[in-house]
Amino acid sequence: MHYLCISFTHKNTDIALREKLSLSNETKKKEILRLIKSNSEVLECLVISTCNRVEILAYVGKLKSISDYIISSLALICDVDKILLKEKVDIFEDSGALHHLFSVASSLDSLVVGETQIVGQLKDAYYFALKENFCANHISLAIKFALKCAANIRNKTQISKNPISVASVAVSKAKELLNLSQKQAVVIGAGDMSELVCKHLLNNKISSIIILNRDLQKAQNLANQLGNNLKVDSINNIKDYLNNNELFFSATNANNAIINDDLLEDKDFIRYFFDIAVPRDIDLNENEKIKVFSVDDLKEVVSKNLALRENEAQIAYSIISNMVNEFFIYLNNLSITPIIKAIRLKAKEFAKKELDIAIKKGYLKKTDELEAQKLIHQVFKSFLHQPTINLKKIKANDTQMLDGICYLFDIENELNQDYKIDLENDDEI
Repeated sequence: MHYLCISFTHKNTDIALREKLSLSNETKKKEILRLIKSNSEVLECLVISTCNRVEILAYVGKLKSISDYIISSLALICDVDKILLKEKVDIFEDSGALHHLFSVASSLDSLVVGETQIVGQLKDAYYFALKENFCANHISLAIKFALKCAANIRNKTQISKNPISVASVAVSKAKELLNLSQKQAVVIGAGDMSELVCKHLLNNKISSIIILNRDLQKAQNLANQLGNNLKVDSINNIKDYLNNNELFFSATNANNAIINDDLLEDKDFIRYFFDIAVPRDIDLNENEKIKVFSVDDLKEVVSKNLALRENEAQIAYSIISNMVNEFFIYLNNLSITPIIKAIRLKAKEFAKKELDIAIKKGYLKKTDELEAQKLIHQVFKSFLHQPTINLKKIKANDTQMLDGICYLFDIENELNQDYKIDLENDDEI
């Protein structure tokens, strides 16, 4: 059995391709997971889809051809050329897959190193897959360790000090271009990313903020939460705002662009658009008066962030390597220890049964029972000593071997039994 990760991120794909691969829509996400899991070699899977990445994590029987199958499934569901995906994809297997997952959870693989949103996004991806029965024990354990690793890195390094995100980077770039204290910002959307944008704008002394959204109550709730200098309006009035303001941040869940050239009138001032949605919200022809920044355009600020955190990142990667080793040790113990205990318990049960028969038939005196028990225990202890050592050497992902041992001794492999993982409870691991 193996862990496998199929990865498309800001490192290997541009935003146009990530838009096509976006699986933020729950129906589409369920569709791709159902197709992937329909392959008999795929036992568990989940999908992580954010503005900077689309990743499939899977627990599979055999690695051969499964990567190709998952890529083909993505190509089919997202209507993308399979050959292009095969050229761009990064594929991680077994310990590499766990190392990559832990790096993602710890935000070391993020466009903005140290950003804190990814933990919540990873939890959401896991709970969705769990609820829809696409993942179970093995991915549950992997996610649990990934979050524990991320927590360790937050506690033991400064990598998340003054936490930043794509939203904060966008606001920082806007601050370089404009005096925010004299400007009104128009924020389109009222989700988590828009909330972050508003918070960073307020921290940078923006004059005022208008939130445009289809659901006015949701926008009003956000405005009430953040302060008095926020107003709300319907996104249906977006044209008026587009032609009377200079600064815009858009982060909706729309499947297609909601801001295009047809909505804009010629103006004598420069308008700055920050599109932090994937798929993109903005499809405009740039000129000297229209400036558009997408997620990928913020890399200059991101590079500065990465340089500042480089030393801390080295410490973090060391923690990740240790956690990967710890994961496989734990997985081995989780698989092997119950088998060893079950074999010893079965030996004890048979010894007791035969001892009772021997006493009943008069082969042994009742007064000798205790000494006989000690002798039998010592015999089985000696007999099982080397098999126990050999069992501990078996890798946890060698389920064929483990299942064979369980079949041979007629015992259960406990890792194949269902159990629930509490992501908030570190005592479980």
